[in-house]
Amino acid sequence: MTAHSLPVRHVDLSTARNDAHPGDAAAFSIFWWKDLPLGMRASLPEELPFGEAQLRQFTAEYGAEQLAARCPALGAPLRATFEGRPRQALTLPHVLGSGKLVEELDALATMPPVPAEDISVVICTRERGEALAGCLKSVVAQASAAGEIVVIDNSKHGGAEPICRRFPEIRHVHEPRPGLSVARNAGIHASRGEIIAFTDDDVELHPNWTAEIARAFSNEDIEALAGLVLPARLDTRAQRIFQLEMGGFGTTFVPLRFDRRFFEETRPHGAHVWKIGAGANMAFRRTLFERIGLFDERLGAGASGCSEDSELWYRLLAEGGTCLYEPRAVVFHHHRRELPELRRQMRSYMKGHVAALVAQYDAFGDRGNLTRIFGQLPVYFLKTFLKGLVEKQCGRPETLVSEVAGWAAGLQFLCRPGWRRQRAPRYFENGAI
Repeated sequence: MTAHSLPVRHVDLSTARNDAHPGDAAAFSIFWWKDLPLGMRASLPEELPFGEAQLRQFTAEYGAEQLAARCPALGAPLRATFEGRPRQALTLPHVLGSGKLVEELDALATMPPVPAEDISVVICTRERGEALAGCLKSVVAQASAAGEIVVIDNSKHGGAEPICRRFPEIRHVHEPRPGLSVARNAGIHASRGEIIAFTDDDVELHPNWTAEIARAFSNEDIEALAGLVLPARLDTRAQRIFQLEMGGFGTTFVPLRFDRRFFEETRPHGAHVWKIGAGANMAFRRTLFERIGLFDERLGAGASGCSEDSELWYRLLAEGGTCLYEPRAVVFHHHRRELPELRRQMRSYMKGHVAALVAQYDAFGDRGNLTRIFGQLPVYFLKTFLKGLVEKQCGRPETLVSEVAGWAAGLQFLCRPGWRRQRAPRYFENGAI
């Protein structure tokens, strides 16, 4: 499945058709009901094209799961469990038997857009001009226009300004201090909206992204939101390894609530906040930053590596807050194209993950974070190695070595008392930190 380019096909099940033909190569299919994402799967050439009966079966399976997860009578949205999955089985046999599945899916998929003028979109970028241009095109094309769009240029000389000038709706802010957390904090202070939505310069947004973020915050008593991150392309081996063998940025297509109960259940094992989502698609109420502080500038790209997003979610849940995962808010991520880039990314991810676990342990004294470092992660490495051998996942040995190297590099933070005494900066209305 990882030997050749893998086309990403978008299949609208409401039409009961797809564009694959007999003899087509393997494909990665993302299933929708109009604008509602339902699921995805990779298929071998002999499994294509999907017949009408098979498409109807996909509709029944994905549709029942979607309706069950969004049914108020079942307590939707469902609460996440230890592994970030729904607690109860998502089946609705009575819906399938009633003949109302299509009508219910239509109702979900055709909700009117919600105004997004209270949303500030913040995009942090660093010397990726063409990628940024593609991202900005998708931002200004939103069905519900955001109240403002702020680009935080984290390059040394402000090189993104000429690209931002192509879009009169965009406000360019130069933040020369390196680090993604530094840039995100600059975006919080530079923006004015009650809700601050973050995305990255290597993504493209679904046209309803801002509308779905606004809908979620208007319907739910939440302080934070994470959305669905889908692959934009799977042309290269590195992209396919990341998506197919490593799971990409998640595969869940139903909404989930991550709350204090989830935190307490997973706390003895290092609360699994990374299950919530990815920093490429997240949003927060401004009042959250006023309550628990800003992004920890020791973490993230340009500092320890990553996990500044999950550390903030950790603080949120530890303080009794709730984060909603809402897959209706969709972005398309351009994964790293080349294997050296992917290996560097995975090393950085694991190094940052360990750094965040150390920071979380220092802030809250939860020994589960140390259990994660010295217990769960070594077991994960061993299981991943053995699984790669059994399932012949050709890309995993290469990326696993990078992850182990990142884990080892992250251990240094345990031995840096000055680093460990620091904390995330507090929020002040005047922008001072």
